[in-house]
Amino acid sequence: MSLVEKIKVSVIITCYNYAKYLPGCIESVLNQTWQDFEIIVVNDGSTDNTDDAIASYLSGQKILYIKQKNSGQANAKNNGIRHSKGELIAFLDADDLWDATKLEKQLPLFRDPRVGVVYNTARYIDEQGREFSFMLSSEYLKPRSGVVTRYLLFDNFVPFSSSVVRRDCLDRAGIFDETISMGIDWDLWLRISVHYEFQYIDEPLLLYRFGHSGQMSKNLDVRQRCSDTIMAKFIQANPNLAPARLLRRVRHYTFLNRGHYYHTYDMKLSSRYFMKALCQWPFALGPYRGLIKNVLKKIFR
Repeated sequence: MSLVEKIKVSVIITCYNYAKYLPGCIESVLNQTWQDFEIIVVNDGSTDNTDDAIASYLSGQKILYIKQKNSGQANAKNNGIRHSKGELIAFLDADDLWDATKLEKQLPLFRDPRVGVVYNTARYIDEQGREFSFMLSSEYLKPRSGVVTRYLLFDNFVPFSSSVVRRDCLDRAGIFDETISMGIDWDLWLRISVHYEFQYIDEPLLLYRFGHSGQMSKNLDVRQRCSDTIMAKFIQANPNLAPARLLRRVRHYTFLNRGHYYHTYDMKLSSRYFMKALCQWPFALGPYRGLIKNVLKKIFR
């Protein structure tokens, strides 16, 4: 029997007021062509009918249902990890779905002991489950394999609900940081990337539900503050890992993105971020273009 055939996967689904999506999410796991798994559903203090939505699934042997008071996504995911038994941990948010072949295609990549995380690309669905086209334009959101720390410093290119993680990674790098409200997966990937390689399947085996009400990633201001905290913490823990030149490029990229974002809402703050980007990388054209756009908008509005 091969190593992959011995592996049991713990699928951790966390849910907060996503009762209308939860049955479809669970079905997408139960319908996997790879069947050696357990499902742990953590209800993080939902106030909707999550109990009713999951009730019909609890008679089987594959699902453990945990209810807790609302404690945040990091705490809920950590609670699921603590109750899990698998050698591999797969994460899935309750509003997302898997292709039936996802686990079967991912697990063979763990034959390489250097690999700690395997993920795949995604296709996108709306609140009603209808697929739509969505392109990620940033160079730093392209999927990467191997030693990926230098790329992760720029941006998080790992779709969370596509990820499968070797348990040893969590034992070595730690679990989710419960002091951070957003970006907890990026923080974890950075820590794991210091010790393990990443691999990906270049197929959209995840159906990521995008743009619906209640989605945490829409709160960009909070995400930015958490991003700054994550970066500062990582650099402090790994002071010699990234050269100064690379960190300047990272900060330039971050400030440039924020300048573009605030162009619509706050031109003064937008221009401030473009200037910060210039200070990090004065020969890049992006900040100059952004500043010119802000001036023209102010003149012609």
